[in-house]
Amino acid sequence: MPIEMVDRPLPSVLGESRRIGGAVDDLFSFFLPVPADGRARLYEAMRHAAIGGGKRLRPLLTVAAARLFGIDEGRAVRAGTAIEAIHVYSLIHDDLPCMDDDDLRRGKPTVHKAFDEATAVLAGDCFHDLAFEIMADPATHEDPFVRCELLMGLAKASGLEGMGGGQMLDLAAEGQALDVSAITRMQQLKTGALIEFAVEAACIMGRLPDESRTHCRGYARNIGLAFQIADDLIDHDGNEEAAGKRVGKDAGAGKATFVSLLGRDRARQQAEFLVTQAIEHLASHGEEADLLRAIARYITERDR
Repeated sequence: MPIEMVDRPLPSVLGESRRIGGAVDDLFSFFLPVPADGRARLYEAMRHAAIGGGKRLRPLLTVAAARLFGIDEGRAVRAGTAIEAIHVYSLIHDDLPCMDDDDLRRGKPTVHKAFDEATAVLAGDCFHDLAFEIMADPATHEDPFVRCELLMGLAKASGLEGMGGGQMLDLAAEGQALDVSAITRMQQLKTGALIEFAVEAACIMGRLPDESRTHCRGYARNIGLAFQIADDLIDHDGNEEAAGKRVGKDAGAGKATFVSLLGRDRARQQAEFLVTQAIEHLASHGEEADLLRAIARYITERDR
C-alpha cells in the first residue's frame, strides 16, 4: 500500500539515532581503550573523533534495513560501526589543511586542531584499518562468504569507485564550471556510495540474491542524493551552531553545488522528490520498513 495510507506513527528518527549512536559509541569505546604507552595520544585522538556527536546515519540505515530481513540488531550495529569508521576516517582527513582546512566538526575542534596534523593523519589511517577489522570479525557474521562480500562492498564504496574517487573529483572541480549531471556524479561517489552500501550491507547479511536488491538500491540511491542536496542547503542557509560545523564555505570557495546551480527552492523541491521516490521503493514492505521511511523524511527536515 502507498505510504500515504499508513496511519500508524513512524518511528522517531532522533530517538533511534540516539539509541543506535549509543551502541556505536560503546563499540568504539571497546575497540579504543587508551593504552599506557606511546600510542595513548593516537587512541585519544580517535576517541575524540568517533565517540559522541554525529548523526550516525550510516549505522542507523544498516540497522533499519536489517529489520527488513530479520537480521540480529547487534550484528547490524557491528556492520554499521565498520561503515561509520570509514566515514570518521574520511572526516578527519577532509578537515586537514591540505583538504578542506576546517577547525570545527560535530560541534568540537577537528582532530588536527585538538591534537596535531600528524596524529590526525594516523588516526584517519587507523580508522580505515579498524573498519575492515570489525567487518572481517566472525562476530559480525558467522558466514565467511558473507563477510567476504561485505569487505568487498566496503572497499568499493570507500575507494576509487566510491568515496575516495568522489573526493578527487571534488578537488579536481575547484574553479571549474560544473553542470548538474557532473555534480550528481561526483556526489554519488563522494557521499552516496557509502550511504548506499549502508543499506546494501543489510542485503548482504540477509543473503538476499543480487537481483532482489533493486528496491533497496533505489531507496539508498535516492536518499543519498537527497542527503547531499540537504547538506548543500544547510551550508547555504544553515546555522553553524546547529550544524556543528562551519557553514557558507562552499559559496566562499566558489564551489558549484545543487543550490548554486538550481537555486534554493528548486533544490529543496528536488530533494523532496527524491525522498518521495525513495519511499515508493519500499511499497512492497510493511511495518518493518517504517524506520527507513522515517529516515527518508528526516533527510530533508534536519538542520545538521
